[in-house]
Amino acid sequence: MIDFKPILESSYREILRRYIEECSEASLYQAQMFSRKSIKQQIPPEEIISIHCKVLKDIFPDIREEILSSFDFLIEFMMNYGLAYQEYQSLRDKQFEIKSEIEMAASIQENFLETSIPRLDEVDIGAISVPAKKINGDFYRFIEDEKSISVAIADVIGKGIPAALCMTLIKYGMDSLPKCIKNPKEVLANLNNVVENNLDSSMFITMFYGIYDFCNHTFTYAAAGHEQGFYYHAASQSFEDLTTRGMVLGVQQNITYEQFEKKVKPGDMIIMLSDGVTESKTEKGFIERSIITDLIKTYMHLSAQEMVENIYRDIERLQNYEIRDDFTLIIFKKL
Repeated sequence: MIDFKPILESSYREILRRYIEECSEASLYQAQMFSRKSIKQQIPPEEIISIHCKVLKDIFPDIREEILSSFDFLIEFMMNYGLAYQEYQSLRDKQFEIKSEIEMAASIQENFLETSIPRLDEVDIGAISVPAKKINGDFYRFIEDEKSISVAIADVIGKGIPAALCMTLIKYGMDSLPKCIKNPKEVLANLNNVVENNLDSSMFITMFYGIYDFCNHTFTYAAAGHEQGFYYHAASQSFEDLTTRGMVLGVQQNITYEQFEKKVKPGDMIIMLSDGVTESKTEKGFIERSIITDLIKTYMHLSAQEMVENIYRDIERLQNYEIRDDFTLIIFKKL
């Protein structure tokens, strides 16, 4: 077996001598090629520095011993630096891998949970849902039939990939509901059992479920611990909170939910949202609900979709463009 050390020392001496004499790019390139060969031969860094000291002494016989001994310091420094650098690179690689996985999960979630906004003659509908981070902890969905349109908004108490998996469970639960179940309170009761049976005890979901009846022009709804929305009365140009009572999904089995009904008149609006809207925070604290209703009034001459988009932009601006929680806003405007 060939001893690489004499070759290493001789080659290193020639490369270093040439660099000292010329300080050229060519000699630096030679050094790069030589270092790669040394790595292949598994020559440790301290061996390279030892050879460097020996070659310096050959080239400069009068070199001070203090300068040569300083390379001992360099060896210790570089050994610890190398370990720290390897750890840093490893963490970066893991972070990049996690980031790629989250981006892929976000893309899958968006495609899987995608729901189109209905276009109706009776009701103008606008919807927007913006995640605070890559993964959205909010979920909304529309379901149409000949006589009505159903709308669901859910919010997972939690973030990230676990929240995305919870949203998948909600969609699965909604898709699995018997078609005979029409009342919002029954929908929530069934979904609660699905969530309670399949989720970890530390995970909970709030949900709002409403049904707009085209024939009677009524809006029937129920909620499971979800943020209260608003109802706008066109006749009196006033707002009221959408009354909601009910325990969050996943706490216990066989919960009964209370159901409410509103008679919808021309010009009236139903505003449904997640707590990312009402709990938007500025430097002065959480925004008042009156700010949201003021924004609704400001943009009520626009289409429902333009309304939700403008309201989102204004609230984003109030937070210095840093949305701290998932933001979901849906508006039904009776034509």
